[in-house]
Amino acid sequence: MTTEEILNYYYRVFDEKQFIDNDPICIPHKFQDKEDIEISGFLAATIAWGNRKAIINSALDIIKRMDNAPYDFIINADKNDIEKLAGFYYRTFQEVDLVCFINSLHNIYTNHGGLEKVFTDGYQSCSEDKIKNAIINFRKIFFQNDYPQRVAKHVANPEKGAAAKRINMFLRWMVRNDNSGVDFGLWKNISPCDLIIPLDVHVGNVARNLNLIDSNSNNWKAAEELTKKLQLLDKEDPVKYDFALFGIGNSKISIDNN
Repeated sequence: MTTEEILNYYYRVFDEKQFIDNDPICIPHKFQDKEDIEISGFLAATIAWGNRKAIINSALDIIKRMDNAPYDFIINADKNDIEKLAGFYYRTFQEVDLVCFINSLHNIYTNHGGLEKVFTDGYQSCSEDKIKNAIINFRKIFFQNDYPQRVAKHVANPEKGAAAKRINMFLRWMVRNDNSGVDFGLWKNISPCDLIIPLDVHVGNVARNLNLIDSNSNNWKAAEELTKKLQLLDKEDPVKYDFALFGIGNSKISIDNN
């Protein structure tokens, strides 16, 4: 099989509704309202590293502490509500980080029009590197208020070379729209053709095995390089191949494109 045949085959295998239950994207799928989907999706994506079952359980814990009403909690939480976050931790993402995230999201939704507008404003402000600029604009607003320095590591910075896997994954969830019902396609003013592949260890290793990237680092430059190769296969929706690359790597599928 050629690389294109492999990627198209496994894209069809993994871009199915049964994918949802075992992936962090199952968290926003528990909601119907746009803001609840955005907020729960962003928080789930933020802690999406490590074991997927543990990620899902911890994301469910966050949502439960928010009374299963993320948008209402973000907008209306008082001191007693914030105390419900006490003791939360998932690996290095701890209570102090979560409280900062809640406060920053409150600022975004009350003063800046919400997550979609913040990302879209950055995206539409330039003609090149549009997703990179969207993330930079988001980070700028996210950290407008005082915050503990330790929190910064939980929001990747592509200006410093970070691949921003989790943010790019979140953007895939919000922007892509297909017939499978996995990704939401809620944000209409960011084009799927401009999305950047969420590059992690699984995706990077499979991409190298398929000779799609030369870099040994999983950084922003490598994510851009891989995305450009995937655009040659589907210029309108290159990040659909995230399903194939991650699925192959996570499932430890042996591939042969000779």
